[in-house]
Amino acid sequence: MNENVEFTNLCMVRDGDRVLVIHRKKEDWPGITFPGGHVEVGESFTESVIREVKEETGLRIVSPQICGMKDWVKEGIRYVVLFYKTEKFDGELISSEEGEVWWEALKELPKLDLSLDMEDMLRIFLEEDLSEFFYYQDGEDWKYDFKVNFNTNSSKDLIYFFKQSTVWLAVFLFL
Repeated sequence: MNENVEFTNLCMVRDGDRVLVIHRKKEDWPGITFPGGHVEVGESFTESVIREVKEETGLRIVSPQICGMKDWVKEGIRYVVLFYKTEKFDGELISSEEGEVWWEALKELPKLDLSLDMEDMLRIFLEEDLSEFFYYQDGEDWKYDFKVNFNTNSSKDLIYFFKQSTVWLAVFLFL
């Protein structure tokens, strides 16, 4: 079965303990969030986030690193928001038609008029063990789960994984 997918992105640009925010003017997702937008046809994901941050803020980001995602399916379309972060940028901060931009202390974000679910999405940007914010429908209600990232770079995680795999393999072999 084929699935139609729409890709967008958000980028947390950090400057020490401050992050770059935008107060979006558009009605479809108003409030304070990170800069980002749609991936254009034929554009790489990385090129897209660099372009979107430049268009919305005037800053040119360098080496954005993907750190997670948000996704959901609605009316037969899967929407995927790729989360990036970077501390490398240059240029002059300029607001755009998308909204007003400024630097805000990271610890102050929860006190602001954030876009829908932005406070929960912050966990994906900040907690390295989380990788996905997944929405799903339960009847008429929308709910979400956080998905845990298995960090293969961590020897502690690998040891735990192999111990668990060995136990399950032993159980399977003796059945």
